[in-house]
Amino acid sequence: MSDLRAGVILGCFNRMEKIRHIVRIGNTDIEGHKPIHLALTKVRGIGVMYSNLICATAGLDKRMKAGVLSSDQIERINDILQNPEKHKIPKWIMNRRKDYNDGVAKHHTGGDLQFSQEGDLRRMKKIKSYRGWRHILGLPVRGQRTKGNFRKNRGRVVGVKKRKGVKAGRV
Repeated sequence: MSDLRAGVILGCFNRMEKIRHIVRIGNTDIEGHKPIHLALTKVRGIGVMYSNLICATAGLDKRMKAGVLSSDQIERINDILQNPEKHKIPKWIMNRRKDYNDGVAKHHTGGDLQFSQEGDLRRMKKIKSYRGWRHILGLPVRGQRTKGNFRKNRGRVVGVKKRKGVKAGRV
């Protein structure tokens, strides 16, 4: 009985040794103990739907732990991230469906996504579009109301000021 228990425990330890604690996918360190479909969402620019699509395209079980992936499977995932059109990823799920510079559908992740967003903001500010002006002034861009929210003006709180010497509750 004790030999059986020891064998089970050793089997668990051997399985634990094969799991890598950190896996590098898409220039991002991913925790190895998480399922692959949740672990991929830690890469900037990959959401839950896109990570499920990557797992299906790569032929992986999405509940598999990220630390158990072989180097060939990691290479396949990185290839899908870099060349989504080669693997017939639909254009509607990409985050740059019609790029401003060349008009091609792309999916940016990591530093490329951040660089393209900063470039878009710089372009809007330079041509002084409505959205560019709102970004310059630090106001909401997408049509939200500003009476109650967005009362902070670049670090200073803007609101109602009390007169000096008047206590609260007295008229």
